[in-house]
Amino acid sequence: MSVIEMNEVRTRFAPSPTGYMHIGNLRTALYTYLLAMKNGGKFILRIEDTDRERYVEGAVDVIYKTLRDCGLNWDEGPDVGGDFGPYIQSERMGMYKDYAEELVKKGKAYYCFCTKERLEQVSEAQKAAGSSALMYDRHCRNLSQEEIDKNLAEGKPYVIRQAIPLEGATSFHDEIYGDITVENSILDDQVLLKTDGMPTYNFANVVDDHTMKITHVVRGNEYLSSAPKYNLLYEAFGWEPPMYIHVEHIMKDAQHKLAKRDGDASFQDLMEKGYLSEAVLNYILLLGWAPKGENEIFSLDEMIKEFDISGISKSPAIFDPLKLKAINAHYIREMPLEKFVSYAEPYIRQACKRDIDINLLCAGLQPRCEVFTDIAPQIDFIDETLDYPLEMYVSKKSKTTLETSLDCLNKILPVLEGIEDFTKDNVHDKLMALVEQLGVKNGFLLFPLRIALSGKQVTPCGGVELCAILGKDESLSRIKKAIERLSAQ
Repeated sequence: MSVIEMNEVRTRFAPSPTGYMHIGNLRTALYTYLLAMKNGGKFILRIEDTDRERYVEGAVDVIYKTLRDCGLNWDEGPDVGGDFGPYIQSERMGMYKDYAEELVKKGKAYYCFCTKERLEQVSEAQKAAGSSALMYDRHCRNLSQEEIDKNLAEGKPYVIRQAIPLEGATSFHDEIYGDITVENSILDDQVLLKTDGMPTYNFANVVDDHTMKITHVVRGNEYLSSAPKYNLLYEAFGWEPPMYIHVEHIMKDAQHKLAKRDGDASFQDLMEKGYLSEAVLNYILLLGWAPKGENEIFSLDEMIKEFDISGISKSPAIFDPLKLKAINAHYIREMPLEKFVSYAEPYIRQACKRDIDINLLCAGLQPRCEVFTDIAPQIDFIDETLDYPLEMYVSKKSKTTLETSLDCLNKILPVLEGIEDFTKDNVHDKLMALVEQLGVKNGFLLFPLRIALSGKQVTPCGGVELCAILGKDESLSRIKKAIERLSAQ
C-alpha cells in the first residue's frame, strides 16, 4: 500500500448503478473532481452497488461513459485500479461485518433481533400516538449478554444497530453550512448491518471513506441530517472525519425537485436531445456555484482554475432549459466548422439520404443551431420537394408577388441551365450578374429561388447555396415544377 502524502486531497464520487446519470449526480461528480484537481489531489471513483433491488444491468458502463464523455477521468477506480481497492462495494463485503462487530464490542452498536412484524407494530403505535418522527424503540439495546448469546446460538436473524448516545448533542462542521449541532435524542439507532449481512449505505460509506483515505466528501444536502450519525461512527472508531461539503438540490421550480419523469433530468436525455457534453458540464457547474467574475463560459481546465468551495450557494438551483440551450448554442457557434460537421453529420444523415455537399450545408446550419436536433426540421426539403402553398412566394420584405416570382424563375432557369461546372461560386457569379442586368435587389430574385428549391421561406442556406447543395439536375427540376405551378394560376 502506498503512503499518502501529507495533506493530499482525496475526493470520491460514489454513485449507485441504478440507471441513468441524473444531472444532480453529475454535478456532484464535477464538484468532487474540481476540488481534487484544484488542490493537486486524487479523484476516486467508487461504485456503491450493495442495493441489489435497485441495481440496473449496464448502469456501471453508463457511469463510466458519462464521466469520460465529460472529461472527468478518475485516478483510482474499478477499471483503473489503485492501492485502496476494491473500488466496487460488493467486492468489499468481508470487511463490513468485522467493523460492525468491533463497534458491538465497544458498546457503540448492538444486535437487534426484532422481527419485521414487531417493527411494523412499533411504527403503527407511534403513528397512532401522533409521533412526528418514527424511530426504533431500542427494545434490543439493553438485552443481557445471556439473551444475546442465546439468540445467536438459536440462529435468530439479526441486524446490527448503531447505539446513539441517549443524552447530549453531536456537532459537526460543513464547509457550506458552517457548524451544526443536533440533539442526540432526535437521532434514530440506525441499522448498520442488515439481516443478510449487507451493510447499509450509511455504514458502508463511512468505512469505505476511511479505508480509502478520503479527505473531502461532496454530496447532496439530503445527507445533511445523517452527518451527525456519521460523525458518531467516526468518533466510535477513533477515526478523523472528512471535510463535508453538502450541496443544495437542483429544482425544476421553486417547489419541485428536478426528476427524471419531468424530462431532461439525466445526462443521457440531454445527449439524445442534441446537447454537447462540454456545454452541459459548463451549465451544471453554474447550478449552485457562482464564479467571481462576469464570465460564465468555462472549459474544464478553466473550471479547475476558477473553482472554489466559497462559490457554492446555500440556495437550491433552478434548472433553466433556456440558459442551458443558450450555453449550448455558444459552444456550437464557437467550434471550428470541421468539428461541427463531425457532430452534425449523423443528424443530417437521419433526415437526408441524398448525396450532398455536407460542408456547404453545415456552414449554413452552424449559426442556426442551438442543439443538434434543430437540424432535421431545417433540412426536411432536401430529399424531396415539400408540398407548399404558392402564397409563400408573396413577400412584403422582398416585394415579391406570384407574378414577379414566376418572371424571376423564368429568367433564372436558362442562366442555371447554361452553367456547366455547377459550383457555388459559379452559380453565385451568374445569378449576381442577372441581378445587375435586371436592376433589382438580390432578395427580389433569390427569394423566389429559395421557395422553388425548398418550399420554405426560411432555410439554413440561401438560394445560391441550395443550388450547389442540391446539384444542377435537382435544382433545375424543382424550378421547372415551380414555374409550372405558378403558370397554372
